Amino acid sequence: MSKIIFDSGISLDGYFAGDHRSTANPMGDNGPTIHNWMFKQKAFWKNVNREGGEEYGNDSLLIDNVFARTGAYIMGKRMFEEGEVHWKEDLYKTDVFVLTHEKREPWVQKGTTTFYFINDGIESALEKARKSANGKDIRIQGGANTIQQYLNAGLIDEFFIHIAPLFLGGGIRLFDGIDKNKYNLEIAEVIPSNLTTHIRYKLTKK
Repeated sequence: MSKIIFDSGISLDGYFAGDHRSTANPMGDNGPTIHNWMFKQKAFWKNVNREGGEEYGNDSLLIDNVFARTGAYIMGKRMFEEGEVHWKEDLYKTDVFVLTHEKREPWVQKGTTTFYFINDGIESALEKARKSANGKDIRIQGGANTIQQYLNAGLIDEFFIHIAPLFLGGGIRLFDGIDKNKYNLEIAEVIPSNLTTHIRYKLTKK
């Protein structure tokens, strides 16, 4: 059965992205530094249809795993708009459901990626993603506000956080406005790395 997951990097002071996000600056000021661990991994570049990376080790295995287990993605309009101008064709290799008020026909790419634009809320997007995922997991891709909506609705089963050893000092916090009474959280796994700290949490609703 599909799990509803997210897999996100944050700074040590809890930021998901920096200030001044835009299509020209999609992760915000200094936001890409949160993901330096990932950019060094050959698995990351392989999975986004590009050449790059310096190593293939345990960090790369984690990246391969999250791509392999994901059968559908959900994201917010802002993330889509910031990424659309930069992403390679068929980046996601599965269906992607974009939360938006804009009415738009599906964007069918070459390969196996199709973007669907959902106008009737997070649960409708999730229902459609479940059907598309064929038993694989559904990843709430972002941004932070979209993840927060699914957390506060009690719909997340598990998440992986990658804590970068840096202070961003400003921007968008991943866990702002979270209902602290919604879940019991369990640390399921802690994986050390020279570049970041990976922590997997399981969630059960109270």
